[in-house]
Amino acid sequence: MDQIIDITGLKITTEKRVKSNEFFFKGHYPGNPIMPGVLVCEAVFQSGAILVTSTYKNSDTPATESKGVPVLTRIKDVKFKNIVRPNDILQIEVELAEKIGGAYFMKGVARVDGKVAVRVEFAVTIANVD
Repeated sequence: MDQIIDITGLKITTEKRVKSNEFFFKGHYPGNPIMPGVLVCEAVFQSGAILVTSTYKNSDTPATESKGVPVLTRIKDVKFKNIVRPNDILQIEVELAEKIGGAYFMKGVARVDGKVAVRVEFAVTIANVD
């Protein structure tokens, strides 16, 4: 992520500028560079991790959970709608839909110029990485 635009308790908006010299463009695809969909999803997941970290650090979350890091545990209903190309700016929104125990369920969307590139539902839990 290049920039956090806005963050509240339940929602985050971020941006990522997709640089033309990113390593993955060399092989995906030569002469017609396209950002791999899995990396577009990863940008959404990273935004969600920032949101979750902000959420539990500003709450009454148990100390053991607040020392961990968010790790992806579920990916659901991914829909790829448009291609992301070099020099595009990904505008990412992630919303915390529900928290059940230690699981954070989220919905995210990444757009380029207002057009949806990907929609995805996902979940993270907090893992202690000592």
